[in-house]
Amino acid sequence: MRTLSRGLVVLLVLLPLLALGACETPSSSEAHVVFRGGVVWTGVPGAEPAQAVAVRDSAILAVGSNQEVEPFVGSGTRVVELEGRMLLPGFIDSHTHFIPGGFQLSSVDLRDAATPREFARRIQAFAADLEPGSWITGGDWDHEMWGGELPRREWIDSLTPDHPVFVSRLDGHMALANSLALELGEVTASTPVPPGGEMVLDPATGEPTGILKDEAMGLVSRAIPPSTEEELDRALDAAIHHALSLGVTQTHHMGTWTDLETFRRARADGRLKMRVQAAVPMASWERLQDFVAEHGWGDDWLWWGALKGFVDGSLGSTTAWFYDPYADEPGTSGLLTTDTASLRRWVLAGDSAGFRIIVHAIGDRANDWILDVYQEAMERNGPRDRRFRIEHAQHLSPEAFPRFAGLEVIPSMQPYHAIDDGRWAGKRIGPDRVGTSYAFRSLLDAGASLAFGSDWTVAPMDVRKGLYAALTRRTIDGANPRGWVPEEKITLDEALAAYTRGGARAGFMEDKVGQLKPGMLADLVVLSENLYQVDAVDIPDIHVDLTMVGGEMAYRREG
Repeated sequence: MRTLSRGLVVLLVLLPLLALGACETPSSSEAHVVFRGGVVWTGVPGAEPAQAVAVRDSAILAVGSNQEVEPFVGSGTRVVELEGRMLLPGFIDSHTHFIPGGFQLSSVDLRDAATPREFARRIQAFAADLEPGSWITGGDWDHEMWGGELPRREWIDSLTPDHPVFVSRLDGHMALANSLALELGEVTASTPVPPGGEMVLDPATGEPTGILKDEAMGLVSRAIPPSTEEELDRALDAAIHHALSLGVTQTHHMGTWTDLETFRRARADGRLKMRVQAAVPMASWERLQDFVAEHGWGDDWLWWGALKGFVDGSLGSTTAWFYDPYADEPGTSGLLTTDTASLRRWVLAGDSAGFRIIVHAIGDRANDWILDVYQEAMERNGPRDRRFRIEHAQHLSPEAFPRFAGLEVIPSMQPYHAIDDGRWAGKRIGPDRVGTSYAFRSLLDAGASLAFGSDWTVAPMDVRKGLYAALTRRTIDGANPRGWVPEEKITLDEALAAYTRGGARAGFMEDKVGQLKPGMLADLVVLSENLYQVDAVDIPDIHVDLTMVGGEMAYRREG
C-alpha cells in the first residue's frame, strides 16, 4: 500500500506536466541527464523555444527554462551544458535504402565524377584493390554531371577485365554493366526484356551498350552472389553509425525480407541503436500477413507491417510516368515498373489486411493513378486511420494538390532531390511541369502533412543539406542563387516539422517521438549552433554534436 501510495503521488504530480509541459516536480524525480543553457526547439506546434530538457531512463521528464528544470538535477544527474547550442527532436529520415547504404559506404563512389574519364578512372582504381572475380557495384553516378551522355561498357571494359561491374545511377533506376557482367547474366541483344524495363542498344550495331533501366536491371543483378549474413550485419552497423553521426534517430527503410531479418538480428543482439520501420515488397502482402500472425508488429525499436510498391521509374532515367512525352525524349512519356492491375490488387488487399501502404510515384500521371487507387481502397475497405503514403510525389498535376489533403495521403518527399534534379529537370519536362515539381509550399498550403527524408543512397542522408534545400532551393550547380522554382520554398519551422513530427506521424509513432515534451521517448539531437541565427545557406556547415536515442548517448562528436 505504501509503494502504491507513493506511485499515485508521483503520478498526480506529473499529470499536469504531461498536460502543460510545466516543470514543477518533487525532489524525488531525479533526471539521469539534464541539458541546459541552450535553445530547445520542441516541435510542439505553437510552443516557444525552451532552454533545458531533463531525461530519466528512456523518456523525457521535463522541458522548460533553466530554472524550471533545475529541481530535476540531483547528485546522480549528468548535466550537459549546451552553451547556446540548439537541441531538437531526433531527425526522422522517412525514406532510405538503409542496408544498401551501408554497403555503399565501402563501395566505389561515382556521385561527383564530372567526366567520363573520371568515371572510368575511379572504377579502375577501385578494381585494383579487389580480388579477381569480385563484383563492383554501388557507384551512384550521374550522367548529367558531364552533359547527359549515358555511359557505355566500352568506357570500362579494358580497365576491368577481371571484375564484373554493375554500377547504378544515383536514382537506382538504371545501371551500367560491363561486358563481363553482361556475360555472367547471359544478357545479349536478343534477351527478352521484362515488362517495366528497358535495355539500351547501340543504334549502329544493335548490341547492348551496358545500360539497363528499371526492371531490366534484374537481368544482371540476379547473377550477383547474395550477401552473407556477416556482410549484411557489417553494412547495417556502418549505416547505423553514419545515421547517428548525422542526428538521424529513426528511419523508414524501403527494402526486402532479407533486410528485415538483418534488422531483427541486430535487434536481438542489441546492435540496433536507432529506430527502424522496415517495409517489404508490396507483392508479398500475404507473406506479411503470416509473419505478423506469428511475430506480431514489432516494438518501439523495430516495427513492420508496411508494404512498398512502385508505379513508375525516375525522372533522371526518363522512366517516370507522365501524361505528356518528355521534352528531350519525345518518343516516350515514361513507363510503368509494375503492372497496374497487379499493383491495384495488392494495394486493395494489403489495405484490407490493415497494412501500411507506401507507393513510389514520380510523374504526374503516376501520382494521379495511385491517388485514384487510394480513393478506391478507402471507399471499398471502409474508414480507418490509414495514412497512405506516396513516396517522392515529385511532379504533380494541379488537380493532385487538394487530393493529398482531402484523402489524407502523406507526401513523403526528399528536399535534396529538388536542388539536384533542378539542374536539368527543365530540359526533361519543360517549364510548365517544372512549376509543380517538388512543390513543398503548395502541398502544405493545400493542407497536406509532409514527411521528409533523403532516399539514401540516391541522395545524402544529411538533414542539414535537406534543410538547406527546402529553405533555399539553390541547385547544387550554383545556377539558381535565388532558388529553383523559388515560390515552393518553405520556412525553417515547416522543414524541421517535416523531419520530426511529420516523419513520426508517417511511421505511426507520433505519440512517442517527434516532439520534446514530458512522457515522450528521449530521442534528440544537439547541433553546434542555433539554426535561427544561421543563414540558410550556411546550414550544411554546422555540426551534429550529440545524438541521443531512448535516453542513451548514441553519438558524440569528437572535440
